[in-house]
Amino acid sequence: MYIVLKDNTLPCDIKKLTDLIEAKNLGTIVIEDLGKVKVGVLGNKKSISKDEIESMEFVEKIVDITKPYKFASRDFKVEDTIIDVNGVKIGGDNFVLMAGPCSVENEEMIFEIAKEVKRFGGQFLRGGAFKPRTSPYDFQGLGEEGLKYMRAAADKYDLQVVTEVMDSKDIELIAKYSDVMQVGARNMQNFSLLKELGSCGKPVLLKRGMSATIRDLLMAAEYIIAFGNREVILCERGIRTFETMTRNTVDINGIALIKEKSHLPIIIDASHGTGRRSLVVPVTLASIIAGADGAMVEVHSNPNCAISDGEQSLNFEEFEELCKKLKKVLVLRKELKA
Repeated sequence: MYIVLKDNTLPCDIKKLTDLIEAKNLGTIVIEDLGKVKVGVLGNKKSISKDEIESMEFVEKIVDITKPYKFASRDFKVEDTIIDVNGVKIGGDNFVLMAGPCSVENEEMIFEIAKEVKRFGGQFLRGGAFKPRTSPYDFQGLGEEGLKYMRAAADKYDLQVVTEVMDSKDIELIAKYSDVMQVGARNMQNFSLLKELGSCGKPVLLKRGMSATIRDLLMAAEYIIAFGNREVILCERGIRTFETMTRNTVDINGIALIKEKSHLPIIIDASHGTGRRSLVVPVTLASIIAGADGAMVEVHSNPNCAISDGEQSLNFEEFEELCKKLKKVLVLRKELKA
């Protein structure tokens, strides 16, 4: 449930309310939405008296949320959540581009790619330092060495870093180098990891699991929010279906539906969604029209020689072409919204 406060409620009254709730071993989320201050109540609400809350003169009403993904839903927050990452805004009318290699292979390559990402308008450098691989014999990433390379390249070209965390024991290390913590598809329902990320102090990019429903994705986001972190970015990266000609099936209608159901921003990763270089541009553009707040794209200086996922990575010329088309599609989307 959440509590709507009357206009011009004083900060000391808000604190009085949150102290009362937290004294019952419950959590609180305080937001401003549509000009109203709302206080969300996290936990088993049987321990709190609604009558006691409603008797407070600054309380306007109490609202029960029927959806299982309570605080990720628009039932709680109607306005889009906008996440500010060192001045780069994600959500609302903003568009963000995240690009880089599947894996950080060496220092020279990540600097070269970061330069091109910045040149064509990207704001985030993406890349894997700890790699979840299907085979235990495949390249597993450079670990902290790769994180250092990414951070240095991003700092040189004024980019933000997004990279994957696979294990809760690595959160502190990765948070030293990354601006956004990515949860990969395989870990979307790793609830112990999600709980820890609730207190990591960094925005979290949550990728949809390979067999996850939209409800599953929103419930995973709810875990992060419920444990203290409201800065969650969703990512559609394709789901497994009976189709075998592509790596996954991108759920474009899911993007539009999530924009209806949730206030959280959502981006598209057509590289993993399709697994085919030729499909990355058209599927990314289609997802933008559907409402995606950003795109994540795998880019490599020489995809044919990439250690991992070269078949779905764009070269620099293809990335430049995507960026040119993105600008046109964003103009079109703005016109369609008008």
